[in-house]
Amino acid sequence: MAKRPDRSPKIVATAFKLAASGGWHDLTLSEIATAAKVPLPELAQLFPTKSAILAAWSRGVDAEVLKLAEAENLEGESARDRLFDVLMMRFDAMATSKEALKHIARDLSRDPVAILSLLSPAFQSLGWMLEAAGIDSSGLRGALRVRGLAVIWARVFSIWLDDGEDQAKTMAELDRRLRQAEDLILAVARFRNRGASDATE
Repeated sequence: MAKRPDRSPKIVATAFKLAASGGWHDLTLSEIATAAKVPLPELAQLFPTKSAILAAWSRGVDAEVLKLAEAENLEGESARDRLFDVLMMRFDAMATSKEALKHIARDLSRDPVAILSLLSPAFQSLGWMLEAAGIDSSGLRGALRVRGLAVIWARVFSIWLDDGEDQAKTMAELDRRLRQAEDLILAVARFRNRGASDATE
């Protein structure tokens, strides 16, 4: 028997198309199934919730950015510059979904339960962005880096949603935030080194 094709990409694309025109909060899984011409039981097996659709979309963006970052060969740049490039690649990869994301972000801001369900996939995605930039995302330090990056990403993402095609405001804010984070990390390192030096005297 022929293997049934994976219709996950079609479902995700349909969901985002519907979100762009009518919002996310009131969009139902049955409406997505009907528009995608996919039986509801099949959609239920693939995506039990709308949050699962968003997570799948994010994984698709992850894969695209990882390929782009590998092709760009970012070696030779500083860690901050590599991370800046990777995150801008992510914004570029998200550009075709921007209208849908405006509706989704607005509606999710009123749905804390959905936000909580998306935290884990969001952290996973940001972990991959760090790895694409050659920055370790494993262990306790990696977890702290991911959460710090999440704060930066949330702020810059809100600006990107209303930014123009040249993304000038997005790039300026991302650069500013990453420089602030780098300065903080250096300040903490100097403080620790000073403390270690004082302890040996």
